[in-house]
Amino acid sequence: MTLRDGLAAILVVTILGLAFVAIKVGLETVPPLMLCALRFGFAALPAALVIRPPRAPVALVAGFGLALGVGQFGLLMTAIRLGMPAGLSSLLIQVQVPFTVALAWALQGERPRRRQILGGSIALLGVAAVALGRGGGAPLGPLILVVGAALSWASANVVAKRIGRVDRLALMVWSSLATTPPLLILSLIIEGPGALTALAHPSWGAIGSVAFQAYPTTLLAFGLWNGLLTRYPAAAVTPFALLVPVAGILSTHLVLGEPLSADILAGGGLILTGIALSLRGTRPGAVAPPGPSPESSKVA
Repeated sequence: MTLRDGLAAILVVTILGLAFVAIKVGLETVPPLMLCALRFGFAALPAALVIRPPRAPVALVAGFGLALGVGQFGLLMTAIRLGMPAGLSSLLIQVQVPFTVALAWALQGERPRRRQILGGSIALLGVAAVALGRGGGAPLGPLILVVGAALSWASANVVAKRIGRVDRLALMVWSSLATTPPLLILSLIIEGPGALTALAHPSWGAIGSVAFQAYPTTLLAFGLWNGLLTRYPAAAVTPFALLVPVAGILSTHLVLGEPLSADILAGGGLILTGIALSLRGTRPGAVAPPGPSPESSKVA
């Protein structure tokens, strides 16, 4: 991986880590599905009025938006609202890494190299070390929701690869537009009219939360992330996401006062070691060893 792309990946995970602080702040006054709808709604409009749709099948663009918006963030925000600590959520959602690699292998024939499997295993040990130190009091229901969010993130990663090389900003804008109406409908059904009442006099915290999630997180971070997925195998890109809990736990510690312990620091060291091993020798355009062709599973 080039230095430029490596720095872009680090910027992405830093923003995604900080987003957990923004989510927690926003959820203090806005219900989770409505907050999610606002995030993607402002990411889509007014940008969709001046940015043309990406040159990709409408079904794939919509599928990407639904997996990312309704699946990943709808479930994640609901879990945090129901009691999952923001920092711990940033950690547990990283089970999307093996989910993504497995889906890319099963659906697109991207066999991970042995070094990537070893590095991913070391990094996941780091995740486990942190989880064992912090996860004992996590409520079961919200924990399951976070795992579901991770599976949705993995699905969005695979769909992004099937879409291929298109305008990344256009993809994020139009996929955000596709996911906003379903989120609004779900919010009104599940959260009721009170979800709209919360918007009558929004706090500055809610406004800042939506702004950070809509622009630096949704448009910039996920746009860069999807670009990396089109240039590198999934097994080379997704290990970077294991840095998200490092940024998430540090930011929630500094801003929200969540505890920072020795097991978190030790686990973070393992995560960094695993990522370094996974990425060694990866280059732009690298392909997986021979297997089923990705084109064989492409939809029209």
